[in-house]
Amino acid sequence: MIAIARQDGRPLRIGHRGARALAPENTLGSFRAAVEAGVDVIEFDVIRHAGTLVVAHASEDVGPDTPSLEEALRFFVDEAPTIGAHLDLKLTKCEEQVVDALRRHGLVDRSFVSSYYLSTPRAIAAHDGDVRTGLTIPRRAFRISDTGRSAPIARVGLRVLRWVTPILVRPLLTLTRASDLVPHHSLVTSGCVRAAHARGAAVVTWTVDDPVELTRVERAGVDAVVTNDPRIFASAAVSTLPV
Repeated sequence: MIAIARQDGRPLRIGHRGARALAPENTLGSFRAAVEAGVDVIEFDVIRHAGTLVVAHASEDVGPDTPSLEEALRFFVDEAPTIGAHLDLKLTKCEEQVVDALRRHGLVDRSFVSSYYLSTPRAIAAHDGDVRTGLTIPRRAFRISDTGRSAPIARVGLRVLRWVTPILVRPLLTLTRASDLVPHHSLVTSGCVRAAHARGAAVVTWTVDDPVELTRVERAGVDAVVTNDPRIFASAAVSTLPV
């Protein structure tokens, strides 16, 4: 099973949709850019389009450069034999098909499957307990926005959620049977990380593009960071921000 843990004192470097800041997202070109930038793991979205599992965030994003899931997995076999694969499922009722594809390509040991659907980790655990899974906790699920007239209220809500999230970690992991927690970076605190680690779960946070925010989540103790631009890891600023 893929090891989601700090390496040499740093969190794993995960490229979001390949390397979204460097090449068109969710394409093999973006995957190659991520590898060039030195990632440990490549994250990509999976949907169903015209009856086929493909790599895209939504159907309107599908284009001539959109790889099928099979083509994406073949990339990890042929071109990136040391890179982990992080599949973010944007749909349900495909879990067995996805796991079987990972098995067929020999990628179970270096794959990680996440979703914000509560049923997905449970379905995967029931089908194949060797596949590592993560429960995604998106900020938008709590209707938090940094803009608009509601922003001040939302910021208060965010502070409350940062306090509540550690309390929710145990029941969420138990309910979903997820291996790990995948919270939006705004929800990450040292308390959240400690709560996950106490359950034997890693914390994979997303999507961090600000060097100062990267420093904050690193200090909170996260195990992996998803970013649009992997170059951020080389340019992260030293910060004294509280965790």
